[in-house]
Amino acid sequence: MSGAAEVRQAVGGLGRWVSELSWAEVPAEVRERLLVVLTDSIAVTALGSRDPAQRALVAAWDAPDGPSPLFGTGRAVAVDAAAWLNAVAAVRLELDDGHRLAAGHPAAHGFPAVLALAARRGVRGAELCCALLAAYEVAARFGRATRLRPGTHPHGNWGVPGAAAGCARLLGLGPAETAAAIDAGGGLPVAGPFSAALDGNPVRDAWVGAANQSGLAAARLAASGAGQVTGVAADALGGLLGELDPAVLTGGGWEVLGGYFKQHSSCSFTHAAIDAALSVREQVGPDPAEVLVEIHSLGAGLDRTSWPTPLAARFSLPFVVATALRRGRVGPAEFSAAALADPGTAELARRVVVRAAPDLDARLPAERPVRLTAAGIVAERPNPVGDAAFHPFSAADRVRVLGELLGAPEVVAGVRERCAALPDAVDAAAELRALGASCQVR
Repeated sequence: MSGAAEVRQAVGGLGRWVSELSWAEVPAEVRERLLVVLTDSIAVTALGSRDPAQRALVAAWDAPDGPSPLFGTGRAVAVDAAAWLNAVAAVRLELDDGHRLAAGHPAAHGFPAVLALAARRGVRGAELCCALLAAYEVAARFGRATRLRPGTHPHGNWGVPGAAAGCARLLGLGPAETAAAIDAGGGLPVAGPFSAALDGNPVRDAWVGAANQSGLAAARLAASGAGQVTGVAADALGGLLGELDPAVLTGGGWEVLGGYFKQHSSCSFTHAAIDAALSVREQVGPDPAEVLVEIHSLGAGLDRTSWPTPLAARFSLPFVVATALRRGRVGPAEFSAAALADPGTAELARRVVVRAAPDLDARLPAERPVRLTAAGIVAERPNPVGDAAFHPFSAADRVRVLGELLGAPEVVAGVRERCAALPDAVDAAAELRALGASCQVR
């Protein structure tokens, strides 16, 4: 069987699974986890909406009013605009949840599109939850199945089929049409260079907006009856962008249980190093003479000691390690213009040496380990705190961390309560409007 034929077969199975998914039959652990991921997604989107660059983008977009909330702004706009703008806000501060084995962010690639479309359509809460779960599971499977070429960023490519799957479920498509939507999503990837993130180019955030809009487009194509399942992802994600293993697309457990939540406002490859730096800070002080960061080769390229934008700083191990040592935290405030220009941080960052370590590479992908040495003190971390495999956050932990980041614990608690009640909602659109109103922050 050819690669395309295997993908066609796998996509057909995913189409059946998505269209037949029943919320009542989903294990309780999975249902609870999905709602925590949803809480996280809405809260970090609201937090991202406060960023000056995001506010400027919303103003420049000049989106028409519509049914779909822009979380954190108090506004509601047209479906496609909400899908794009919420997606960009969700990833802008590098606080959105992710999935280590998928090597990216399944929820950010599909939740904004699903939520925007659900605000337009009259569906029950349980149906919306099925659509969100489908978006996450399909995206994560494509992420695990795809090995991108070195230098390719995971935003905007393997996640599109997940957005398409979730939107197809909301549109009420049957197995064949849902498979066609997923297949079309597999043919709409962005070929984004990882260098854009290192350079601090905000087009990297726009790729996630494009993924959500492409998921909507793929589902609408299938709804029109014109979709065809050809296994296009075999040549798009595999071939052109890397390699695709169709066998990973089917079977396995619930992907949403294997994700991670963030507590630092930076690339996930830097988090274990930040955790290590924070652990030795009291022993070595805020300004050690030299810091050695040994890391797996996936993160070794994040070694730049200049950061023209906040995004570039979030992808600089020297900056975030120096910031953790000097300031004791790496949150959104640590990427202000004043923080980026701080000469003390720049001086310490120049003394942070980043080195790839073969023994740490050998522990991939089960771990993303880091070993940090400062003033003779060695701290090693197998994974970041918050990963499903290392000190995972409970629902209460995540609400606490989000409340601290947002500076409004009561807002996050309210979002959590509304998300927990969503499966029983008769009118999901009304609940989404209420969520949009309740998470406005200034």
